[in-house]
Amino acid sequence: MLLKVTNAKYINEYKIELFFNDGFNGIVDLENSIKGDVFKPLKNIDYFKSFKKNRWTIEWDCDADFAPEYLYSLIVNKGNTQANQVGS
Repeated sequence: MLLKVTNAKYINEYKIELFFNDGFNGIVDLENSIKGDVFKPLKNIDYFKSFKKNRWTIEWDCDADFAPEYLYSLIVNKGNTQANQVGS
């Protein structure tokens, strides 16, 4: 199964709650992931909030996006206690 973000909700600062097509959800903090020229506009918190969900992940109008696998791993690897697996 290809991993996809099915829903996304802005929380605060650089945190977004993400829902994935395998039933997993959690809050990702992207503050430390905003590096490089393509992500520079995201340092403006108002611009950061303007993300949209495309067919696979979240993206911004400046062509910045994060692979769903990367977002998923950030949640899992942080040991986020707010992460949930439906049916577990």
